[in-house]
Amino acid sequence: MSPKQLTFTDELRQAIRRSGKSQYRISKETSISEGQLSRFMHGQVGLSLSAIDRLCRILGLSITVRKSPKRKGR
Repeated sequence: MSPKQLTFTDELRQAIRRSGKSQYRISKETSISEGQLSRFMHGQVGLSLSAIDRLCRILGLSITVRKSPKRKGR
């Protein structure tokens, strides 16, 4: 059995935890409210693309979008 593949959201949460920065500091650096960030970390809400972009910038991450191969029969 292969290990479960993490979702993008799970990977982003892990990067936040590994950063060593407090949620307060991340909130201030990204202008994402502490409440919104906390709810995101607990899986209660998602984030806008703008918020994700700001998080990636302060965490030193980049996002690569790949085109999925076309499915047969469509």
